[in-house]
Amino acid sequence: MVTRVTDDGAARWCNRRRARAAALQALYECEVGGLTPQQALGVLHHAGPPEVEDPGADEHAFVVSLVRGAIDGRDALDERIGDAAANWRVERMATIDRLVMRLALHELLSHRQSPPRVVISEAIELARAYSGEDAAKFVNGVLDGAYRRLKEEGLVRE
Repeated sequence: MVTRVTDDGAARWCNRRRARAAALQALYECEVGGLTPQQALGVLHHAGPPEVEDPGADEHAFVVSLVRGAIDGRDALDERIGDAAANWRVERMATIDRLVMRLALHELLSHRQSPPRVVISEAIELARAYSGEDAAKFVNGVLDGAYRRLKEEGLVRE
C-alpha cells in the first residue's frame, strides 16, 4: 500500500512536470503565434504539442489555471520579474525565459500547495530544455530574487 501511494505521488509530480511544459507551449502560442488562450489550449487539448507529452486529464485544470493566470497577471508578474532582474528590462528578455518566469511566479502565488523549491527547479529545467544553459542560470537568479521578495512580503511559504 505504501508503495502505491509513492507511485501515485510520483506520477502526479511527473504529470505536473508535463502540465508545466504544456502550459509553456500554450503561452508561447499566445505570445508568438497570436493565438488566444482558448485557441492555444484547444490546440493542446486536441492535437497536443509535438514535443510535450500529454499531462493527462487530471492535470487539464492545472494547465488552464497556469495559462490563464500567467496571461491575466502578466503586468504584475512582469513587474516582479523586472524588480528581481537587475539591469534587465522585461520586454528585452528572451520570450521563453520571460514566459517560464511568469508561469513560475504565477504558480508560486496561486498554487500554494506546490512546493516553491519544486516550482523554481521545474522552471529552471524548462528554461534549460527550451532556451539553454545560460537561460537556466538567468531564470534561476531572477526567480531566486523574486521568491525572496515574495517571502518577505508573506505571499509564499518556505
